[in-house]
Amino acid sequence: MIQRSTLRAQIADALRDEVLAGRLPAGRGFTVKEIAEQYGVSATPVREALVDLSAQGLLDVEQHRGFRVHVFTPEDYRAMVEARSLVTESVFGRPSTLSSPVPGGERLASVRRRAEAAERAALAGDLDVLIGYDLRFWRELGDLVGNPYIAEFLDRLRVQCWVFAVPYLREHPGLRGSLWADYRELVDAFERGDTEAAGRIVASSNEHSAALVEKLGRTALRCSGR
Repeated sequence: MIQRSTLRAQIADALRDEVLAGRLPAGRGFTVKEIAEQYGVSATPVREALVDLSAQGLLDVEQHRGFRVHVFTPEDYRAMVEARSLVTESVFGRPSTLSSPVPGGERLASVRRRAEAAERAALAGDLDVLIGYDLRFWRELGDLVGNPYIAEFLDRLRVQCWVFAVPYLREHPGLRGSLWADYRELVDAFERGDTEAAGRIVASSNEHSAALVEKLGRTALRCSGR
């Protein structure tokens, strides 16, 4: 049972994790009552949490029926990666971003720890571990840029990209060595203010995201006989 201290946020985080893991698949519908009973809480914080997730683009509101996990299409994914690319490659490839002193050694050390954990998970093909560390890594790295609006926008896009990608990736358990893993290299470039390297690494991440899911999507279509 969830503690009541930050109930709304805890429920939203728990449901977001369910969506990211694919345990609440795209298109799945449910009601406030169903979720309230699942977590043993009242309807009010559940409704608030579901509205928050709807605002993040993860759920659709169905009038008089409840909520449904949003279905992202391949076209949505391509558009999200394009938007992410335009922002990240501009921000991390901009001299004014990387040449200024990094605000706080402890914060950078935390980003590096996330990078190391994400890199290990990516190289091992451990999707469940990777998703959490990948999101934390990019969120904390975005915070170091110093613009909360950019950081929030990129975090939302990254979550949505994972929501689309996870079902495809689940169909291919042999992911070892096929996932982007240059997290520490990006931290190194960020720390030394290497604009060219940072821009190149971020671009490779975005290109890899687009190419991998396009490949897995084609495989899924062949397997379905379509």
